[in-house]
Amino acid sequence: MRRFATARWLLAFAMTVSAGCAKNSLVMQGQLQKLQQQQLAMSRQSEQLQSRAGSLERDNQELGAMLAQSRQRTKVLEDQLSAVRDQLGSATSQLAQTREEKVASDSKVQALNASMQRRDGVSISPNNSLLQTLPAINVPNVYVRRDGDVIRVELPGNQLFESGSAQLRPGAERLITNVAGQIIRTYPRQIVGVEGHTDTDPIRSRQWQSNHQLSVGRAMAVYNTLVSQVRIPPNQLFLAGHGPNHPVVSNATIAGKQRNRRVELVVYPETGGR
Repeated sequence: MRRFATARWLLAFAMTVSAGCAKNSLVMQGQLQKLQQQQLAMSRQSEQLQSRAGSLERDNQELGAMLAQSRQRTKVLEDQLSAVRDQLGSATSQLAQTREEKVASDSKVQALNASMQRRDGVSISPNNSLLQTLPAINVPNVYVRRDGDVIRVELPGNQLFESGSAQLRPGAERLITNVAGQIIRTYPRQIVGVEGHTDTDPIRSRQWQSNHQLSVGRAMAVYNTLVSQVRIPPNQLFLAGHGPNHPVVSNATIAGKQRNRRVELVVYPETGGR
């Protein structure tokens, strides 16, 4: 009977142990599945993080390229800004110089206009003997002609000045003194007008606002040579600037325009000076 009770106890114990082991096995299986799920979730999260890291790396590269381009554009803009500042400074300097030249030009024109005024009480009386003998001037492209009661001697503008300029070219003074010397030898006491002429092309020089101003400036340059080199008294000379108003030939051709660009030494019947 005692053995039977012991056997029953052992059987119950074994069953208890077996039930406990089964329960523990289920618990472990649940924990294992939970761990597997966590591992799978972590693996997915890791893949997501790696994908995100790759995307961030590409974004970082793109941002780096954009930053480099932005720096390059900034450098170009800085260079352009510096160039504009330099141009502005140059333009300001040129504007100041142009204003000074305009003031000087206006003063010169006023002086020339004053010198062009004929003295009160002086009149030109015809003198036929003046037209009987023309000065013998043998210089290429220097034309001598009668015009009413005066004699006109044409000095070609292209031998005197550069285009748009009233500055005498090298050799121009020699031409002026040669021609003027022959005029004065023939007419030592006659009034001589120094008259500038241009063609009809628009003026392109910053120094001169019109062809009239240019013609006056060129007449002044020849006048100065007559006074300083030929020694003609100033009261035997006067100035005029006609611009394109009095062409000797048509301006329809290049050759015609070239001849019309001239300074004329005009011998008048009246006397004065010496």
